[in-house]
Amino acid sequence: MKQALPFRQIEWWVLTFLFVAIILSNIINTPNFSMSNQQGVIYFAKIFIPLIFMGSFYLFHIRVLPNYFKDNSKAKLIIYTLLIFFGSFISIGAFSVSAGFTTDFLMPFYFNSLAIYAAYCVIIYTLNQILLTDQDPDYRMYNGIRITLIYIFLVIFLLQFQRIAEEAIAFLFVVVFPAIIVLMIYNFFLIYNYKKLGRNSEALAFNILLQFVIAAIFFTIYVQSDAPEALLIGLIVIFCILVFIFPVSNFLFRKYDNYLSQLNTLSVKVDQGSADLAFLRSQINPHFLFNVLNTLYGTALQENADKTSEGIQKLGDMMRFMLHENNQEKIPVIREKEYLVNYVDLQNLRVKDQENIEISFHRSEDSCAGEIAPMLLIPFVENAFKHGISLQKKSWVKISLRCMDGSVHLDVNNSIHRTNEEDPEKKASGIGLENVKQRLELMYPEKHELIIRENDAEYFVHLSIKL
Repeated sequence: MKQALPFRQIEWWVLTFLFVAIILSNIINTPNFSMSNQQGVIYFAKIFIPLIFMGSFYLFHIRVLPNYFKDNSKAKLIIYTLLIFFGSFISIGAFSVSAGFTTDFLMPFYFNSLAIYAAYCVIIYTLNQILLTDQDPDYRMYNGIRITLIYIFLVIFLLQFQRIAEEAIAFLFVVVFPAIIVLMIYNFFLIYNYKKLGRNSEALAFNILLQFVIAAIFFTIYVQSDAPEALLIGLIVIFCILVFIFPVSNFLFRKYDNYLSQLNTLSVKVDQGSADLAFLRSQINPHFLFNVLNTLYGTALQENADKTSEGIQKLGDMMRFMLHENNQEKIPVIREKEYLVNYVDLQNLRVKDQENIEISFHRSEDSCAGEIAPMLLIPFVENAFKHGISLQKKSWVKISLRCMDGSVHLDVNNSIHRTNEEDPEKKASGIGLENVKQRLELMYPEKHELIIRENDAEYFVHLSIKL
C-alpha cells in the first residue's frame, strides 16, 4: 500500500456507528415511565449524552483540528476548544446530575473520555513520528497498527461508558464484531483466495474445518456446563456464517477486486498517456533534420540531382511517418522497417566520406508480417548513431533486423565516444530509452525481451517482441 488510509474519516464513522448503536439500544429499551418520574429523566439522559459526545467529537476532531493544521491559528484552536469543552461539559453534566449518574459536575466518565481521547492523539502523533518520517514508509504496517489502536481505544471507552451504554453494545463491539472480522479474514485468505485460484478442494477443506472447530467449541461448552442451549447457539452461529457472513464478505471481496482491476486499468491508461505524451514531445529531432538538409544541399551543389532526390524522398517518407502513422496504436511491421531503413540510409549519406566510420545494416529480405506499436525500434538505432559516431575516431554501428513468424528481433552494436564533439547529434535528445522501456512494459508485458550490455568501448542492445 502506497499511502495511509483516511483515518480521520474512519475514526469519525467508527465513533458514529458506536454512538448510534448506543442511542438505538437505549431507545429500544424503553421503560414504562411518565415525564415526571426518574426513569424518564434517565431515559432521555442515555439518549442525549451520547448525542452530545458525538457532536463534540465531530466539531473538534473533524472541524477544529483539521482547520488548525491548515491555517496554524492557535488562537482559533484555543477558542473553539474551550467553547466545545464548556458546552459539552455543562450539557452532559446537567443530564448526568439529573439522571443520578453523578452527584456533581465532576463526572468520571466525562473526564475519562477526554483522557482516553488525549492518550489516543498522543500515541498517534508518536506513531507518525516513528513510522512516517522515512522517505519510503511502510504504510501497510502503519495502517494495521493504527486500525488496531482504534479498536483498543474503542473498547477502553466502552468499558468506562457502561452506565450509559447497554451491556449488549459492549458485547457487540468487544466480542461479535472482532469475531466477524476474524471470520472474514479467514474467509479471504483460506477460502475466497483459494477459490479464485481454482483450488476449490482446498477452499472446501478449510470451510469444513472452520465449521468443525466451531461445532467442537460449542459441544465442549455443552458437555462441561450441561447447557443444551449451547448446541442451539452453535447451530445459529454456523448458519449465520454460511448464510450471511461468508456470502456478504465474498460480495465485498469481489467488489474490492473489481475496484483494484479498474484502478489498475486506469493506472495503465494514465501511464500510457504519459508515455505517449513524452513520446510525441520528443519524436522529432530537429538537429538531425537540419543536419540532413544541409547535407542534401551540399550534395545538390556537387552533382546532378539523383542522390539528392533520393535523400529528399527518404526524408519525406520519414516525416510523413512521424506526422501520421506513428500516432496510431499499431502499424504494419513493414512500415516500421521502412522507416528504419530510411533512417540508416540518411545516416549513411551524412557520414559517407568518413573512412573511420563503419555502418552495417543486415535485414531479412522477407516481408515482415503482423503489426507493431510505432517507433519502438528506431530509438535504439538513433541512440547508436547519437553516441557511437565520432568524426575523428574509429566508430561503428552494426544493426541486425530479423522478422520471424509472429516476432521481431533487433540487435544493435555500436562504439562509444563519451567526449563532447561538435556534432549536433550529440546534443539531440531523441525519443529516450526510458520512454521506450516504459512503452514496452505497457504494450507488451511479458511479451518482449530487452537486453542491454555496455562496457568502455561498445554498447549492445538486443530486443525481441512477440507480436
